[in-house]
Amino acid sequence: MLKDFKPVLGILLRFIIIYLVLLFAYQFYLNSFKESGLDPFSRMIANQVMFLQNSMGFPSALYDDVPKQQIWFHVKTGFVTRMVEGCNAISVMILFVSFVFAFYKGTKTFVFVAIGLLILYIMNVLRIAGLNIVYSDYSKYGKMTHDYVFPAVIYGTVVVLWLVWIKFFALKK
Repeated sequence: MLKDFKPVLGILLRFIIIYLVLLFAYQFYLNSFKESGLDPFSRMIANQVMFLQNSMGFPSALYDDVPKQQIWFHVKTGFVTRMVEGCNAISVMILFVSFVFAFYKGTKTFVFVAIGLLILYIMNVLRIAGLNIVYSDYSKYGKMTHDYVFPAVIYGTVVVLWLVWIKFFALKK
């Protein structure tokens, strides 16, 4: 009976091991920047969001709040949102990478993960910029977009990438 579940258990075990290793590595990374405020990856995303917003005609600036490990976005005339570690989508990317590597298929796994991470990165920058614009110009919709719309966008992107991986790469003979 256990023989029937062996492939599924192998995939599940690979997923859990990869997820935990990446999660602990990420936590180690975060701990090394506790004293200097927000981590460099989150800071880089904040700068790219600010650049994108400025390019789109939404004058933006960043205010670094080191003690609270956050960066505030000043858009147009006021502070609209703040960027914290959770906004960088690394936890979502870890989940994505763990799932794809659980169904490892050689070199194409690395290529798909690289492309998928790039897509998730771009979606996250667009998500944060969109959220800032909503809070700046349509603040009454801010909470709804923060809590429901934009999480659906980023997690929906992950699910679509997973489906593409399974349908066209992992289960293809």
